[in-house]
Amino acid sequence: MKEFKVENDYIIDLKHITKAYGDNTVLDDINMYIRRNEFLTLLGPSGCGKTTLLRIIGGFEECSEGEVLFEGKNIANLPPYKRKINTVFQKYALFPHMNVEENIAFGLNIKKMDKKVIEQKVKEMLELVNLKGYEKRSIDSLSGGQQQRIAIARALVNEPEVLLLDEPLGALDLKLRKGMQAELKRIQQKVGITFIFVTHDQEEALSMSDTIAVMDGGKIQQIGSPVDIYNEPKNAFVADFIGESNILEGLMKKDYLVKFQNVDFVCVDAGFGDNVAVDVVIRPEDIKLVKAEEGMLKGKVESVTFKGVHYEIMIVEEGYTWMVHSTAMARVGEEVGLVIAPEDIHIMKRR
Repeated sequence: MKEFKVENDYIIDLKHITKAYGDNTVLDDINMYIRRNEFLTLLGPSGCGKTTLLRIIGGFEECSEGEVLFEGKNIANLPPYKRKINTVFQKYALFPHMNVEENIAFGLNIKKMDKKVIEQKVKEMLELVNLKGYEKRSIDSLSGGQQQRIAIARALVNEPEVLLLDEPLGALDLKLRKGMQAELKRIQQKVGITFIFVTHDQEEALSMSDTIAVMDGGKIQQIGSPVDIYNEPKNAFVADFIGESNILEGLMKKDYLVKFQNVDFVCVDAGFGDNVAVDVVIRPEDIKLVKAEEGMLKGKVESVTFKGVHYEIMIVEEGYTWMVHSTAMARVGEEVGLVIAPEDIHIMKRR
């Protein structure tokens, strides 16, 4: 198992984190580090362990094994209030009997800070989340998006070094959620601290994150930038979970040459060995439709669905149904050719 050396830009270093409830292992030997000022997203389906990992970082749960290093010191046994970490939950947990100002100032009042300092800090936070002048508003008078901003302000006013966000956009409608994605990224860049964000929404993760950790079955399947995760998935789960993919069985005949659908294709991958069974991943938008006689493969259009910016076209070819995203229209029943460039063929070890 790889050991991570604590470097100057690592704020959190997780070593061999395991969490089990009886015979049920929720987290299985997690090793990863999180950099200062990074927007890192834990992404995965329900039950993959992402929220449990977030709660361990925040101190709301203890790990069965492992260490949580914060700036090089093990904080695994520290309670949440002693960590330089704050959390925004999906249910914002705002106090309905307090107004906006009182909600944001709650933690500062607990610390018995000077009233004028508290007033100034609350004002700064409201400006940060674009709710200047809302000090005296009641919580019940706010929209869901406004309540979320108040929850973020309340967490940030305590000046944490890390902010944890547990699916905070899940309760918002689609249009508001997209707006808040940009808003969260803006706030993170403005305050310059580490955000650790939990979601099951792939688009959300791709649009907001500096780094994505894809989780499944209590393990980290892949860590990387959004571009790397999307373009170079490490296994079939990642390829299938991040966006949409055509995943086929193939044979790596030799370096830079793979066979699938009974056709040899030049590719850009190497190092798998000769005549090795592999999985081949091809994104729907990377397939070019041409006349049947001009295609590397040819098939019959089974269905066409308009998706707004492109058509989703299902094409049956040699027993396999291809998904193709294209701005060009095709007709059901039409025979078409498929062209795939070498750099758009991604090879992975067989599942």
